[in-house]
Amino acid sequence: MIIAGNFKTNHTRSSTLAFCKELDFLLQEATSKVRIFPAMSSLPYDDFKHFRIGAQNAYCALNGAYTGEVGLEQLQELKIKTIMIGHSERRSLFGENNAMCYEKFHYFAQRGYEIFFCIGEDLITRNQGEVEQFLTHQLKGIDLSYSKLVIAYEPIWAIGTGISASLEEIEQTHMMIKKLGAHKVIYGGSVKPENAKEIMNLKSVDGVLVGGASLKVSDFYSIIQQGEKQ
Repeated sequence: MIIAGNFKTNHTRSSTLAFCKELDFLLQEATSKVRIFPAMSSLPYDDFKHFRIGAQNAYCALNGAYTGEVGLEQLQELKIKTIMIGHSERRSLFGENNAMCYEKFHYFAQRGYEIFFCIGEDLITRNQGEVEQFLTHQLKGIDLSYSKLVIAYEPIWAIGTGISASLEEIEQTHMMIKKLGAHKVIYGGSVKPENAKEIMNLKSVDGVLVGGASLKVSDFYSIIQQGEKQ
């Protein structure tokens, strides 16, 4: 199982480091692939033994005149080789369109990064029965055969709302994404200790991307333990 925690704009540098140290201790016997995506100002060196640190976002340049952005050079200094691209909040709040997401994908794929590429539809699109067309369009500009690619399916209407997609919706959508050529597909959208096990029990689910429930070590570790039993 791939278990990833997205802190978004939560935790400070000191609380992130304390979280990571405690989690690293707890994961000594774990076999799941665990990833943590801290806030950008709190990125620690990726020198933990039992999980890897990822960046929630970065610009597709080594460095330069890109005010407010983090470039490849900054990630390299921290030994970070994992990045998230295309999260719905980046798309909706900061105007990152498909073309920009594709550009970031190709830049970081060429440099051997592990990429968590996020896709997901809004409720109107789902209700109109156009999910496949929407997700196909989001994926058409990237290489689905890239060996270090993880597709994170997060229906927009389930992010931070407390409402998860039904098990049937998750299974059907993940199967569709895999038919398009994706090899690893994880689910995100109000994943918590109470529903993580049944989601990870689905045949087409390769793990979960956890938001709010990743902020407490105890909750996140509970989800990881459930993934260990799959």
